[in-house]
Amino acid sequence: MLKSLNIRNFALIDQITVDFHQGFSVITGETGTGKSVLLGAISMLLGQRSDATAVREGADRCIIEGHFDISTYSLRNFFDENDLDYDEQDCIIRREVSVTGRSRAFINDTPVTVARLKELGTYLIDVHSQHQNLLLGDRNYQLDVLDILSDDTSALVSYKDIYAEYMRCRKELSKLKDEFEKNRRDEDWLRYQLNEIEQCEFSEGEQEELEQEQQELSHAEEIQSALYGALNLLDGNEEQSYMQSLREAATMLERIAAHYPAAEELSQRIEADYIELKDCCEELQRRSRSVTFAPERLEYIDRRLALMYDLQKKHRVETLEALLALAADFRVKLDQITNGDDEIAELEKQCNMLNGKLQQAAKSVTEGRKAAALQLQQGMMDILVTLGMPLIRFEVDFTTTQNYTPLGTDEVTFLFSANSISRPQPLAEVASGGEMARVMLALKYLVAGKRQQPTLIFDEIDTGISGALAERMGRLMRQMGCTNHQVISITHLPQVAALGASHYKVYKEETEKGTRTNIIKLNDEDRVREIAQMMSGETLTDAALDNARMLLSKL
Repeated sequence: MLKSLNIRNFALIDQITVDFHQGFSVITGETGTGKSVLLGAISMLLGQRSDATAVREGADRCIIEGHFDISTYSLRNFFDENDLDYDEQDCIIRREVSVTGRSRAFINDTPVTVARLKELGTYLIDVHSQHQNLLLGDRNYQLDVLDILSDDTSALVSYKDIYAEYMRCRKELSKLKDEFEKNRRDEDWLRYQLNEIEQCEFSEGEQEELEQEQQELSHAEEIQSALYGALNLLDGNEEQSYMQSLREAATMLERIAAHYPAAEELSQRIEADYIELKDCCEELQRRSRSVTFAPERLEYIDRRLALMYDLQKKHRVETLEALLALAADFRVKLDQITNGDDEIAELEKQCNMLNGKLQQAAKSVTEGRKAAALQLQQGMMDILVTLGMPLIRFEVDFTTTQNYTPLGTDEVTFLFSANSISRPQPLAEVASGGEMARVMLALKYLVAGKRQQPTLIFDEIDTGISGALAERMGRLMRQMGCTNHQVISITHLPQVAALGASHYKVYKEETEKGTRTNIIKLNDEDRVREIAQMMSGETLTDAALDNARMLLSKL
């Protein structure tokens, strides 16, 4: 539930903080005092669009912050999935909009996207305004009402699981058929391309090996000359080679080691260098003999590499490995042509099996909805009779869709007639605004009894209603608030206002900074005066005060 709301620098609001309570609360105030501004702030807090015009003139930004008790909402998974701190006793959501139009959103002081804030907001507050009556013409909303009222929710869950698997199977089957047809049309081309590559008998790593050998053969004389030159420098046939000098130096130092100990270590180090260089000379000799100029081998390699390069260019690949992978793909496609009929038949068998299961699941969903529809019809007529529609007829009409949908095979239409003469017609087409408001209130009342609802805010749902009927609507909202729900009604009717467990007043005041909107919670005496003023206008009479006390005594 909404525990408190803090608004700063929003439109005509300078700064207000208001605490709310569980149960049924009412908000009153004269037309133009700022009740719509208050709702606008709540809507922005819930993730609705905002712009710089929301910022109070002279301020650099506006801030709306709400504190919620979410202990009964089962939202732990939402917070875990979005890596957010979870505090079920005090969940804080905040929205900031700067004068430049830049918007920021926070959940428990963690920055989030406005979309994420909006997602959480749907679990926290349901604002019913006049435009929400349009939902009564939405087939999906009507289905949702029946599913909420249904005693067996597992049927729809099972249907959705089977539907997802069925659609996946159909998508896979369609893709397989398309690939099969395409591959069959391209079969001759595929076989030609594959044969062309296979005839070359390329092997993994062959290109790198041939390119390296090509480099050696193309520069054989240069390589051989360098190898011989290095060997001659180290161990040539001159009078004194570098190797001989090292050997003699080591021997000289070894002779004096008995007299000069440091010479022994130097001798050993030179001897080690001699052994290493001797090994290098042997390697140079071996390599110089292995490098030979072979024109025929070079010509073969050139032709082999040219064939590789041509096929890579033809198939638009960069490496031999990619070319071999392409050949493997050709084999898979040709294999699909050979075995495609069997694969398609097996997948069609799976789809048919899932279709049968889906048909049974859809039937179970429909049966549950039809049972819920009977309860809904009776419940709606019982409530709407008390709300001033004695001849009301409310029915739920079922039709079957041609194809499966994510919600089943049902299309439902709420049918309505307010008199005994006209036959029931689609609710959205024949009900007046006042009738639509009462129908929506009755629906929300029935739904509230089936599941934990977010905080319900009714924005003048009682417009166009007065007298005893207004009192009945107020009592209905009060009953909703007494069943572990929080219901807030913005109203102009004293009969409704008198039924609130808490009463708030929105008003305007003139300050040095201009006109400002404010809200206060009324005490018992102020509440008597407010309700009396709602009945009599500016001039308070003793009769109006007595009537106000009488209305409040009915609590």
